[in-house]
Amino acid sequence: MKKIFLGCFTLAALFFGYHFVSQKTFKTHVLEVTSDNTIHQRLKQQADSLKTFVKNKSEYNSEIAFLIDMKINSGQPRFFVYNLKENKITDQGLVAHGSGSETGIENQLKFSNIPNSNTTSLGKYAIGHHYVGKFGKAYKLYGLGQTNDKAFERYIVLHYYSKVPYEPQAEPICNSLGCPMVNEKYFNRLEKILDNSEKKILLAIYY
Repeated sequence: MKKIFLGCFTLAALFFGYHFVSQKTFKTHVLEVTSDNTIHQRLKQQADSLKTFVKNKSEYNSEIAFLIDMKINSGQPRFFVYNLKENKITDQGLVAHGSGSETGIENQLKFSNIPNSNTTSLGKYAIGHHYVGKFGKAYKLYGLGQTNDKAFERYIVLHYYSKVPYEPQAEPICNSLGCPMVNEKYFNRLEKILDNSEKKILLAIYY
């Protein structure tokens, strides 16, 4: 009788344990999907804003744009190449933010347009001509709003750096001095888009 009782108790424990784990796994999965949906909603909002901005402005590329979502951890892809016509991501990669944007609080950043602050500045940028500097080939960035209009003065450029990893990381990656800084392999794909575009491509950095 004692053995039968212990057997029934074990089966019941296994059932409730499985039920609890199943529920826990399901809830986590839903949370991840919601988070992913939020990222895409934010991305679409920014893309729509860029579409409105380039309308009737013939100097800008109205088909392709670059977008960086600073809400995403730096160890995960957050630099998106976006097709404005087809409303879809065509490429993505890791990108560093400025060391001055760190707050000491996990997943919380600050932003500034102040020279020598080493921070990332939010807003829309026009990507200008390339040049060869201390990090190799780089593209000048021109801030188009009050939150980033000192970008050129601050030498904020799009460039690559050897210590930026190519693959996603569990931990945050290295920081820049305020520039959007990517892996060289990803940069090589970006430069093909930039060099083949007859019009200026826009970059939006948002949070």
